[in-house]
Amino acid sequence: MGGKSSLRRAFFILGEYIPRINFQVERMMKSDEILLKALRCMVGGVSAGGRYHPTLKKPLILASADGCTLTDVDGKEWIDYHNAAGATLLGYNHPAIRAALEKSIEMGFFLNNESKYHADLADLIHRMVPSADKVRLSNSGTEATLAALRLARAYTGRKKILKFEGHFHGMHEFLFYNWHNRLGAMNSHGEIEVVWDTAGMVEETDDLIIVIPYNDIEIFEKTVRRHREDLAAVICEPVMYNAGCIEPVPGYLEAMREITREHGILLIFDEVLSGFRMHSGCAQGYYGVTSDLTTLGKAVGCGMTLTALVGRDEVMARLNPVGPVVMSGTYTGSLMQVMGALAALEILNGDGFYDKLNNGSAYFYGRINELFELKKLKGVVQGLGARFGIYFGLEEPTHDYRTAAAAYNPKAWSRFVELALENGLYFHHYGDSLTPMHSGVTAAHTREVYDETLDRMESIFEQMVREGV
Repeated sequence: MGGKSSLRRAFFILGEYIPRINFQVERMMKSDEILLKALRCMVGGVSAGGRYHPTLKKPLILASADGCTLTDVDGKEWIDYHNAAGATLLGYNHPAIRAALEKSIEMGFFLNNESKYHADLADLIHRMVPSADKVRLSNSGTEATLAALRLARAYTGRKKILKFEGHFHGMHEFLFYNWHNRLGAMNSHGEIEVVWDTAGMVEETDDLIIVIPYNDIEIFEKTVRRHREDLAAVICEPVMYNAGCIEPVPGYLEAMREITREHGILLIFDEVLSGFRMHSGCAQGYYGVTSDLTTLGKAVGCGMTLTALVGRDEVMARLNPVGPVVMSGTYTGSLMQVMGALAALEILNGDGFYDKLNNGSAYFYGRINELFELKKLKGVVQGLGARFGIYFGLEEPTHDYRTAAAAYNPKAWSRFVELALENGLYFHHYGDSLTPMHSGVTAAHTREVYDETLDRMESIFEQMVREGV
């Protein structure tokens, strides 16, 4: 574009989209220059919709990342509590993962072929995850849950799927319901009206999904018995991290396991987010309940674009090339991703890793809750292992999604995120939601980092109290 006047015109046109950019041609921020270029050829200036940050009014545009520190292109540093939506459990630029990636480059970083490292990775997942008799790699959580449903339908000969309100399982038409759009009406049986989470859905898939509240054993048992002839699978997040962090009530997962087994219905744990958060065996290892199928992602690769569908032998045997259910892809299990993931899981499987991670995170969550009480600010942190949710407005911990949604104060969350960004703490804001999304910590977060963060959060809470947020 030519000259200052052309740049001014461009920003005038984009003013409604990025109203917070305080544009001055003489000292335009580098991030604004990059955003302007991106807006010319990328929808919304981002490669994924969730990268847009409503508080920044633009995506965070990075120059580098190391450990738990992000550095943007304007030179500002942030202590990171987003962790690439939970993918970087070991932190950024981990030396073991980096060495594995460099080795893969020397080998030609090939794809669409197997290697010894593929077998090594599958063997390690098999040994770590209780449900993983067999392993099939994939590229995204959405792909893994879609394949899990296809496999469940082929195995059982049934069509319908039971999911839970507030649980997220990817962005395909069979499961993109009742997450963060609105609360659906509940009927006399406890079943919930289906609510689309995106435009572009079709009514034909509505009849294939049944939605109920999580953590109510009575409603679960009655619903399964009512629909047992049609249900292929029950799918859940064992820990509701996509609603912040809501744990199962004692006995709930055990009841799910017993009831689904009784009726020949497959139990699918979607551990794309809960996997490896608090235990080397994922949530199923932590709670001692084994599903029939499990989807893994994010921490399974600690930053690698790799996910997996795992499960018991007789079910997984339906996958091609052994069985009739097709699950394959050109980019599945590319060497670089496999070698990086293998290096990461070897660390996660090491002695003492989770003791250190869980002790550090518990200290952090406990201290934040102390700050809420000390500053008389209404809110609760709920966390388990490496992920947590900050529930502004909630006065005591809860296991109930609707209780959390009713109490949640999104305006307080938005103000907190704004002040956190001003104080060098990166919390991601996804926009409007019924409950907070998950934030998180990594193995790179030390006690010193936590204490520095707590000092900054104390000042932030004090300002929020002064403002009456």
